[in-house]
Amino acid sequence: MSEQTTTDLRETVRQRYAAAAVKVTEGGAACCGPEPVEIDDNFGSTLYAADERDALPAEAVAASLGCGNPTAVAELREGERVLDLGSGGGIDVLLSARRVGPTGKAYGLDMTEEMLALALANAAKAGATNVEFLKGTIEAIPLPANTIDVVISNCVINLSTDKPAVFAETFRVLKPGGRIGVSDVVADDTLTPDQRAERGDYVGCIAGALSFAEYRAGLEAAGFTDIEITPTHQVADGMHSAIVHATKPTATVTATATATEPNASATDDSCCGVTACCTPAEQATDPSLTVTQAKSAAGCSCQG
Repeated sequence: MSEQTTTDLRETVRQRYAAAAVKVTEGGAACCGPEPVEIDDNFGSTLYAADERDALPAEAVAASLGCGNPTAVAELREGERVLDLGSGGGIDVLLSARRVGPTGKAYGLDMTEEMLALALANAAKAGATNVEFLKGTIEAIPLPANTIDVVISNCVINLSTDKPAVFAETFRVLKPGGRIGVSDVVADDTLTPDQRAERGDYVGCIAGALSFAEYRAGLEAAGFTDIEITPTHQVADGMHSAIVHATKPTATVTATATATEPNASATDDSCCGVTACCTPAEQATDPSLTVTQAKSAAGCSCQG
């Protein structure tokens, strides 16, 4: 995909979601409140339970454009730190904040100014104090490595034009042992990219979808394990909303022997999950990881 095509697609996606945010914001000022921006039963707020919708500001519910309900399957726990990729009007961030409680925190990441403004307004209406919304792209997450317990996303990764970067960044920000619980559109393995495009456009969350095998391979390449991709309902012929689970492995720590221990070696050069750190001979101490993955998992400061 050319740089121009990538830029054009990202701008098309941004414009579509900006327009949706403006529609909801303007509708919220009307006498009857905001109307949902999606009318297709395969997408939007109808995929959430009635008690979840009723507990949130109407604007957060109306702005829902996802293909699932990731907070329902992410098994969030008290005190956890959660990141929502492509948080939109904030519905999944606000639901996550309720689940993790006051000792936890829910972050929302979005590239669209209009959606961020709507999400901040919805958080204020909901009285949510354990949330933070960040401006940025899901290919370059503005958070430090090894700081997030759970990453969720609702029908957004398929919109990215650089999905390997999304998977790598997700792996980076997760703590060792952290996990993902994502709703996304996934294609049957038999469908070619052209056939996927015939079933819907890119901004409609269809043309950019990975196949089941491609999604699994992308997560594995980033370092994830325990990958499960479970279709929930069909959104087009051969295209499915699916729940994706995966785990970042717990880092293998090689402890350096202390001087008081027998056979201690003053020349032990292991660090950051690798041996011979920052030399041409460096290797991951866990053979299932690449050097980059081992350093990322260990939070290494010398990433070179």
